Amino acid sequence: MCHGELHLKSLQFPESGVLIVQEDWRLIANNQEKMPSATCDTFLDDIEDIVSQEDSKPQDRHFARKHVIPKVRRRNTQKYLQDENSPPSDSTIPGIQKIWIRTWGCSHNNSDGEYMAGQLAAYGYKITENASEADLWLLNSCTVKNPAEDHFRNSIKKAQEENKKIVLAGCVPQAQPRQDYLKGLSIIGVQQIDRVVEVVEETIKGHSVRLLGQKKDNGKRLGGARLDLPKIRKNPLIEIISINTGCLNACTYCKTKHARGNLASYPVDELVDRAKQSFQEGVCEIWLTSEDTGAYGRDIGTSLPVLLWKLVEVIPEGAMLRLGMTNPPYILEHLEEMAKILSHPRVYAFLHVPVQSASDSVLVDMKREYCVADFKRVVDFLKDKVPGITIATDIICGFPGETDQDFQETVKLVEEYKFPSLFINQFYPRPGTPAAKMEQVPAQVKKQRTKDLSQVFHSYNPYDHKIGERQRVLVTEESFDSKFYVAHNRFYEQVLVPKNPTFMGKMVEVNVYESGKHFMKGQPVSDAKVYTPSISKPLAKGEISGLTEEFRNRLGNHLNSVSHTLDATQRDSASSRMALPLQRLHQDCALRMSVVLALFAFLFAFLIKVYN
Repeated sequence: MCHGELHLKSLQFPESGVLIVQEDWRLIANNQEKMPSATCDTFLDDIEDIVSQEDSKPQDRHFARKHVIPKVRRRNTQKYLQDENSPPSDSTIPGIQKIWIRTWGCSHNNSDGEYMAGQLAAYGYKITENASEADLWLLNSCTVKNPAEDHFRNSIKKAQEENKKIVLAGCVPQAQPRQDYLKGLSIIGVQQIDRVVEVVEETIKGHSVRLLGQKKDNGKRLGGARLDLPKIRKNPLIEIISINTGCLNACTYCKTKHARGNLASYPVDELVDRAKQSFQEGVCEIWLTSEDTGAYGRDIGTSLPVLLWKLVEVIPEGAMLRLGMTNPPYILEHLEEMAKILSHPRVYAFLHVPVQSASDSVLVDMKREYCVADFKRVVDFLKDKVPGITIATDIICGFPGETDQDFQETVKLVEEYKFPSLFINQFYPRPGTPAAKMEQVPAQVKKQRTKDLSQVFHSYNPYDHKIGERQRVLVTEESFDSKFYVAHNRFYEQVLVPKNPTFMGKMVEVNVYESGKHFMKGQPVSDAKVYTPSISKPLAKGEISGLTEEFRNRLGNHLNSVSHTLDATQRDSASSRMALPLQRLHQDCALRMSVVLALFAFLFAFLIKVYN
């Protein structure tokens, strides 16, 4: 310190993340114009010589002090409190992030998505409909057709471009987890959705996790995750219940079989309990879904009619049950019972029976295990026993080996039955399926056949004869254009009604005054009786369903853990903020002590010089 300078260097405390900025203090400024230098090899004759005549006198400094106006630095109290109570925006503490969920495909897949959303929300995650603000994207895929997988792949790419955390679910990664575009990404299997919280937590921490195993009990495959898990219904009025997973077929074009596997059914009592709980939460419509509802129970010694009769017992007046897709082979042996059930006033007279082709040779190549005559027998029987029943069906155009004659047979079937609901699909070869290795029909031919069959479908209006009818309809949702409420009559035909909030979730009577290709329009009658299907008020949109006591206990333990972590983080943050003033106080004391010691040292050296 030859020039009498004292510096306090930068102090940094990396553990607390606090940085104390550099401060300099000079006992004697090294300014040659105002003050002479006092080097170590130069001795002063008098201590007064270190003060020049140009320096301010003590009385001047005292006068100047009176005119000093202290500057108060205001702190943004609101921001301070917000920072104190909230973890950092880039925090990796699980349970506080926003998650966007996108689902493609069937109602079974949609049910899985609702269960995953419910569990994540129950653990504290915020489910958002805004993809851009989400921290993590949960993409729930469908593997039925190429376009659905293309959308899935593009969503992954977009998420990566936006630096989002990603978790993949559904049939695509379950069937082919080793695809190149899935490398390094977390995957949750279709039977592991009850562990979605674990996968999301690890992904947020920066890990890649894959859970693709099957649920088993004593070596026997189960239907999947438990039915009493929390869920968030997209529509609080509609409960989707998957009664089984997988199927007994081995269709040559189907990729879903690779993901969902063989048939595994849920017990009847568990399904009935889930239905009861749904009605207690204000649900007025239940959809039963699976890859093949007709095969239900064959693996556990029961059947679909047994389940349906048990469910009918718990359906309140004004609520309805809709049965999902069933293939012809497994409904044939239950036709009598199915006709009785579909005639029940609380069951929609609706059945989805895919035919896929009206050519027996094509059906053989598809390994559909029935012939066109079997399909016709099912439809004719149900139409006879359940007058007015709606039969929906699926058709694939351009399956490998399909000839023009094969296609014309399919056209004739549509013209004969005039299906009011028809799903027309152009054939797409799915990787790993036997049909992908067959000789393909030219793309242009497939497109033309799809177009031709669509024209046949649009050549007739299935609801024109219903104008003037008085129908009872159940109102469950809003139309896409937001101009009407959407209701369904006994045959699950769509009826648009005026947007009267008192109708939502209720069954009302209307007069049909207009019809279109896919809908009718109805005007409520003045003397109509409104049926309320449940004494319970429906859950609010986004509210969590099915929080059992067991799950609440698990949730409590998890939230306590997260709370302790947050408290520790906030304590560290508070300690860090307190460290700054404390360090500055210590710094002040050190500076004062250094000044005193320096003066004593200088005076001591001067006195030694004088006495010597």
